Amino acid sequence: MSVQTWTWLLVGITFALYFGIAIWARAGSTKEFYVAGGGVSPLANGMATAADWMSAASFISMAGIISFSGYDGSVYLMGWTGGYVLLALLLAPYLRKFGKFTVPDFIGDRYYSNTARTVAVICALIVSFTYVAGQMRGVGIVFSQFLQVDINLGVGIGMAVVLTFALLGGMKGITYTQVAQYCVLIFAFMVPAFFISMQMTGNIIPQIGMGGTVEGGEFLLDKLDKLHTQLGFNEYTSGTKSTWDVFAITLALMTGTAGLPHVIVRFFTVPKVKDARKSAGYALLLIAILYTTAPAIAVFSRTNLIETVSEQKYADIPEWFKNWENTGLIAWADKNGDGKIQYVAGSALSSKKPVYTDARGASGERMISNASDAKNELYVDRDIMVLANPEIANLPNWVIALVAAGGLAAALSTAAGLLLVISTSISHDLIKKQLKPDISDKGELNWARAAIFVAILIAGYFGINPPGFVAAVVALAFGLAAASFFPAIILGIFDKRMNSQGAISGMVVGIVIMLFYMMKFKLNMFGGGTSEDWWFGTSPEGFGTIAMCINIVVSVVVSRMTPEPPQDVQDMVESIRIPSGAGEAGDSH
Repeated sequence: MSVQTWTWLLVGITFALYFGIAIWARAGSTKEFYVAGGGVSPLANGMATAADWMSAASFISMAGIISFSGYDGSVYLMGWTGGYVLLALLLAPYLRKFGKFTVPDFIGDRYYSNTARTVAVICALIVSFTYVAGQMRGVGIVFSQFLQVDINLGVGIGMAVVLTFALLGGMKGITYTQVAQYCVLIFAFMVPAFFISMQMTGNIIPQIGMGGTVEGGEFLLDKLDKLHTQLGFNEYTSGTKSTWDVFAITLALMTGTAGLPHVIVRFFTVPKVKDARKSAGYALLLIAILYTTAPAIAVFSRTNLIETVSEQKYADIPEWFKNWENTGLIAWADKNGDGKIQYVAGSALSSKKPVYTDARGASGERMISNASDAKNELYVDRDIMVLANPEIANLPNWVIALVAAGGLAAALSTAAGLLLVISTSISHDLIKKQLKPDISDKGELNWARAAIFVAILIAGYFGINPPGFVAAVVALAFGLAAASFFPAIILGIFDKRMNSQGAISGMVVGIVIMLFYMMKFKLNMFGGGTSEDWWFGTSPEGFGTIAMCINIVVSVVVSRMTPEPPQDVQDMVESIRIPSGAGEAGDSH
C-alpha cells in the first residue's frame, strides 16, 4: 500500500479510538469535566500526564532542533526533563493537599483576593494560547504532508477533532483519550528509531546506537562532526550559545514547566496525595523513554539528511524531498545553475522562511522570490525532521504512516489539555468564582464548553500564523509561565509572609516584561532587534529566567512593605506543607 493509504488507515483507526473513548467517558458533572471525577488510577494518570506533557514540541520539533543545533539543542532536554522533576517533587504534593484544581483558584484563595485570581486567569490564558499555537502548527504540518491537504486546512481538521473530544468528555474524556494517545505516540516514536539504529549501527537500541560505530568502524558522532566541518558548520558536538544563555533557557524551561497549569491539574484526577506521587513517578519513567531517544533520532536524521541531499542532482533526489517541497517546508534555489543541491554553511535561507512563486526552475524545483546572492540556498524546516526521518531512511510505508499518527496523537493530546485549562479559567475561576457565584452545575458546564469553542478558534488562528518553530513557540510559553506563575506558587507554599499585594505586583511585572521582550525580539515590535541587542545576552527563550527573578524581587519587597496576610491564611500555608490528610479536589478548604 502507498504511504497515503497507510496514513489514512492508521490515522482513521486511532481517531476512531479517540472518539469512542470520548463518547464512553462523556462528562456528566463539573467534577468529571474538570478533574475526571477524581478516580483515575495512578498508572492511567501517569500515562495521561506523559501524553499531556509530550506535545508536538517533544514529538515533532525537539529532535529537529537538536538535529540542527547539536549540543545547543540539549537545553530543551535538560529544561523540560528537569522541570518535570521540579514539579513532581516541589509543587505537586502541596498543591494536591491544598485541594484546588486550577492555578488561578490556588492563587485566588492563597492570596485571599479576586484581583489575584483575575490576574492569574489572564496569565493562564496568555500561557495556554501561546502553547496551543505550537500544537496546532504541528497538527497542520502532519496533515498537510501525509494527507496531502493545505496546511491551513490541516489546522482546521485538527481543530475539529480536538473540539469534539474536549467538548464531550472534559477532563474525564481527555484523560482516557490521552492514555490511548500515549500508547500511539510512544510506539510511533520508537519503531522508526529501532529500525534506523539497526540500519546505521547494527544495534537495535537507539540510545546505544547513537554512541556506536557505523560501517568502517568509525563512531557515528565522529562521522557527523566530520560531515559538519566539511560543509563549513560548527562541529555537531560543540555549542555556540553562551554558558549564560544555556543556563537561562534551561532554568526558564524548568521553572516554566513547574508553573504550567495543564500539567498541574493532572494531579487532582487521582483519589489521594499518595496516588499523585505514584502517577508522577510513572509519568517520569514514561517520559524518559521518548526523551532519551530524541538525541539519537536527531543524530540519525541529521546524518541521513546530509548524506542524502548534499551534492545530489535535484533530478535524482528521492521523492520525499519533492513531497516536502510541495508543502513549503523544504526549499532549494539553484544559484550556480549546476542542478545540484549544495548544502553548506552560509545559507541565506537558513534563518528565514522561503517565499514561493508560481514558477518552476530549470530542474523542476519550486522557485523562491526571496532567494539572495548567497552561494547556497537550502531551507529545511526543523519541524519536519522527525516526520521525514523514516522517508529519508527509506523505511517501509507503514512506518512512515505510523509516525504521522504519532505526531497527531502528541499534538492533539496536549492541545486538548490546554483547551481545558482555558475553559476552566473562564468558567470556574472567572464566572463561578467571581461573576456568578450562584450559577448551577449545568450552567457552569455550558460556559466551559462555550469557552473551549472560542479558544479553539483563536488557537487555530495562531496555528496558521505561528511566530516560529513548534519548539521555539512552546519555549516562549514556558518562559511566560516562569515569569508569572512559578514565583506566585512557590512563594505561596513556602513563604507565609507573602501577601496578595506582593503576589499581584510580581505577576503583573513578570508577565508584562516577558511579553514586551517576546514581542520586541520575536515579533519585531517596539523597534525589534537582533541577537546583539539582547539584554544581558539573553535570548527570548531564556528571558523567562530574568523576568522570574524580577517577579520574585518585586513580590518579596512589596510584601514586606505591606500588611502581612491574615492569620488563617498563614495557618493554612503551614498545614499544606504536611502531606497527610489531603481530601479530594474541591471548591472549599
